[in-house]
Amino acid sequence: MSTIDITTEQFEDTVLADGIVLVDFWASWCGPCRSFAPIYEAASEKHDAITFAKVDTEAEQALSGGLGIQSIPTIMAFRDGIQVFSQPGALPEASLEGLITQIEALDMDAIKAEIAAHQADHEHGPGCNH
Repeated sequence: MSTIDITTEQFEDTVLADGIVLVDFWASWCGPCRSFAPIYEAASEKHDAITFAKVDTEAEQALSGGLGIQSIPTIMAFRDGIQVFSQPGALPEASLEGLITQIEALDMDAIKAEIAAHQADHEHGPGCNH
């Protein structure tokens, strides 16, 4: 599968999908973004089961700003709708492959249980204002 360009309207549906979704935030004027693009594209050809999305930060400024993207390229990774990674900077091929391997190895049942426990610890009754 090759990379797909996504917009603000497509972002949520894309990252909340089952499986692994990588998102590259980039801009055409960004040198490191242009250097990283072929590495990202090559990885997308190698890993058919992973969605490799790209967000043009110039065209999608509200999305980028809302997500706190301050440096590009920034890579975000989601698995089964849960953000599991976010880091600015172009990754060399070996680092991107290592990241993919780590995401594939995650125990999502344990992560979901941890999130549920955290949410339960922070639930408050009626009248609580925080």
